[in-house]
Formats: sequence, structure tokens, C-alpha cells
Amino acid sequence: MTATEPMIEDLPYRVAVSDSARVLQERYASLPAGSGSGDSVTVAGRVMRRREMGKLTFIALADWTGSVQLFAGSAWTQRFGELNRLSLGDWIAATGEVVRTQTSELSVKVDEWCLLAEARRSFGDKWRGVSDIDTRYRQRYLDMWANPGSRETLLARSRVLSLIRHFLEDRGFVEVETPVFHTVPGGATARPFITHHNALDLDLYLRIAIELHLKRLVVGGLEKVFEIGRVFRNEGLSPRHNPEFTMLEVYQAYADYLDMMELTESLVAHCAEQVAGSTKLEYAGRPLDLTPPWRRATLFELVSEHTGADLSIDMPEEELRRRAGELGVPFEAEWGPGKLVLEIYEKTTEPKLWGPVHVMDYPQEVSPLARPHRHAAGLVERFEPVVAGRELGNAFSELTDPDVQRANFEAQDRARAAGDAEAMPIDEDYLRALEFGLPPTGGLGIGIDRLVMLLTGSEAIRDVIAFPTMRPEQA
Repeated sequence: MTATEPMIEDLPYRVAVSDSARVLQERYASLPAGSGSGDSVTVAGRVMRRREMGKLTFIALADWTGSVQLFAGSAWTQRFGELNRLSLGDWIAATGEVVRTQTSELSVKVDEWCLLAEARRSFGDKWRGVSDIDTRYRQRYLDMWANPGSRETLLARSRVLSLIRHFLEDRGFVEVETPVFHTVPGGATARPFITHHNALDLDLYLRIAIELHLKRLVVGGLEKVFEIGRVFRNEGLSPRHNPEFTMLEVYQAYADYLDMMELTESLVAHCAEQVAGSTKLEYAGRPLDLTPPWRRATLFELVSEHTGADLSIDMPEEELRRRAGELGVPFEAEWGPGKLVLEIYEKTTEPKLWGPVHVMDYPQEVSPLARPHRHAAGLVERFEPVVAGRELGNAFSELTDPDVQRANFEAQDRARAAGDAEAMPIDEDYLRALEFGLPPTGGLGIGIDRLVMLLTGSEAIRDVIAFPTMRPEQA
């Protein structure tokens, strides 16, 4: 340690920062060039650039709201020589008058300053950013400074969560918390993560969905509930998938899936207006209009539109397999007609739906928690909102009959025993809850990460998660 480097004890424990960079830029927007304000302020942030001009030094100081220039001079700035030895990335605080230089740059004319934290690793060239994808996701703390858009995306995510909460609370919903550890993995078809509780000597599962506990609360008399929480699925990584992600789940008594359609499009439009400034966006270079109402079309109508194939779950399975083969859709021998139709839709049609569109009326075979369709045998009242070729959520008129639910669970359990690791086991406690009576209920799940991707123009889920799942670095 050289004589010019402070001992750790010399670094302050706190700083009385008076203003952020954004506040200064807004407050002194009309300050004329070459004039001072007479106001002394204290700012703090990282040194992002330093330019020396003889006895003057100009520093770009960035905080989480933006940037402001520090204007230092040997004639008035304490420890001017030390200031010129700062490294890119060092955290400092500075106090001085707000001025606008002759070149019209809003600045703090530094009287006093102090080092807050030393950047011991090279911060790189801020103007070149950090383009290596692996570095950006592993070292998000570096990425957020080198690429300010990353920080803005995470701030937008926070804004979306706040907007959702207020939107639902204004409609009379209450936020609840339910267990992350489940004794039975249910509420979705997915492979769970398994952990072990030592004191109880009990294997537990990280939840794959929030659904079944929320519906228990509706049985208990909470008529409008929602939860925003982490969900875990032991699956691969892709631009749309991360094993740990965030879900919004909403349940409303006395409602059905048509009510959930209105809730979905109103919620998404509200978030778009507040975060992006309009319901008319551009995503992946294409226009996208989220203004309600959204189109409503059945899964079968959309497959017919995009492939020319008129499908029905009443068709012989051999005919459905033949259609799948003609369309280049692989399938398993044990799949029933509902699963075959769903696979054809997901492989041939869903990626082409720019939308937004509510894709309605799924086969009962692949929807074990949804209520049978009131007008179409073999189908259920389920929809998925699809936007920009991606499923944004999943919603039902919820299944309320405990006998039908048991039969669906038993079918899932048989598939599980036959090797389907994503099939749901029987949840006896949930069935017991249904036997106490679940009123007509509409339920909705929306993937928060995918919603934030949409509203921020992000094309990879890792861009909207602060610390996405990654393979460990090699030593």
C-alpha cells in the first residue's frame, strides 16, 4: 500500500448525499452556460471517465439515475493531485457548487471529495461496454455499469412488479404467501427439484407452481387472492426458460376463464402504458399492439389457419399421428389425441402467433386442473395468452368437482408410474379441500420474466433476471 492509498479505516461509513444526478439535471436544466447556481451539493457515484487539461480535471460521475460532471481545479479542489490518480470505477463523493461550464456541461465544481470504495479490478473501457455474454450474466455488477441498459431493464422489472400489485389491489385482490417447499409437487406438469429436510427426515420439492395452495385459500373464504413468487422447474435453459423464475398467480371466486381474459389484457395493457409509455410497442423489429380487447380464437381454429389441417380430438389416433407426421411433428407412441393435438399446435402454430391472442379451449387430456367446457365435450375452459410467438401465461375456469379432479390425478399418476417425470402425483390434501367446496373460480398465471421481456424489448430471459442460472465457472 502506497502513502497515497487510504487505510480502510479512512473510508467513510456513510455519506450525506444531497442529490442524485437525475435530480440535478432536472433542477438546473435552465442554468445558463458559464454561470454558477450558488447552491452547494454533495453527490456520489462511480468514476466512469476522467479527462485532464493542465490544472483542470473533468470527471464523469455516474450513479443509478444517470451522470453528472465533476469540475475540479488545482486552485480550489482539495487534494487535486490525488483526484487525478483515481482509477476508472472508483466510488467517490464530492461537494461543491452546481455550475454550468462554458461548453454548457452541467457540473459540480468540486471543493471537497473523498474516496468511498476502490475498484481493485480493472473496470475496463466504459465506452466499449461489456459485450461478452458470459461475462455480462456472471458479473452482473460489472454489466450494469458498463451497459446501463441492463440496469434500466432491472429497474423496469421492479416497476412492473409494483404496478401489478397496485392494479390487483385496486380490484380488491389480496396478496398472500404460500409454501415454497411442497410435499407433493403439483399445479403444473414439470419435473421438480428435490431437497431434504433433516429434522423431519423428509424429502421435499421446490414448488413448480403456486396454484393448489392459492385455491385452498379460496376454499377457505379468501375470494380474491394473488401471489408473486419464485417457482422452480428442473428443466433446460433457453432464451425463454430459466429453472428459477417468477410467476404471478391470481384466483377469483365466482369468475370464469372469460373474466380472466379481461383481467389479463387489462393488466398487460396497464403495465405497457406505465413502463413503455403506450400499448403500441415494437418487439424484435415488429409492431405489436397490446390494446384491449385481444383476439380470442380456439386452438383448433388457429392450427387450421396456420397449417390448413382441420383437427379434432374425436379423430382416430392413427389419423392424428398421420397428420403430425405430415407436419413434421415428432410424437410418442403412448400419446392420446389431446396430447397429439397440443403438440401439433405448439410446434406448428404457437411460434407464428404474433398476437396478442387468447388461445382458447384445450383438450381435457392435457389440462388436468381445468373445468370441462360447458359446450364442447372433451375440451376444457382454458386459454393461454400468446404474444410475439410466446405463451405469456395460462388460465382456467378452475376444476371444482373433487371426483373429476381425483380421476384426473389418477390418470396423471399412471403416466408418472409409466415414466413421465413431469406428470402430477395425487394430492390427497388438495382433494380433501375440494370436498369442502370450491365455488366457481377463475385462475390465471402470468410469467413475470416473459412479461418484462416483452415490455423492455428483451429477447432472452437472462436479460431480465438479475442473476440467471449458469454453469459454474471452470477453475
